[in-house]
Amino acid sequence: TLTHSLGRSPTVADVAAHLGVTEEDVLEGLEGARAYNATSLSTPISADGTTELGDTLGGEDTEFELAETRVALGPALATLDEREQKILTLRFYGNLTQSQIADQVGISQMHVSRLLTKALTKLRQELRAGL
Repeated sequence: TLTHSLGRSPTVADVAAHLGVTEEDVLEGLEGARAYNATSLSTPISADGTTELGDTLGGEDTEFELAETRVALGPALATLDEREQKILTLRFYGNLTQSQIADQVGISQMHVSRLLTKALTKLRQELRAGL
């Protein structure tokens, strides 16, 4: 409308007067409008033009599945009894051998092996049920 009535492109002052706002408000509006301009992911960004904007964006997160499993593992571990939890903790977080665990817990190494197998089977079932 202003371009037509003025016969030229309006200035910031022209727009401010027409809208009844300050020039600062007009400048803020213009700046905000620029934030909504889309840029193609195919836009070249390197000097030689071989790298595109899309090439610089994130990639596959290889740790995401591990994080998901860790989140699911907490409730699954809670289904084990205290002794099973202790044995798993000593084995996988304490890096102890079955013999070392047997000495700490006061049972045979063979019994530790059976309890580990049983506990891991329970965990697998819980994790599969959660899927």
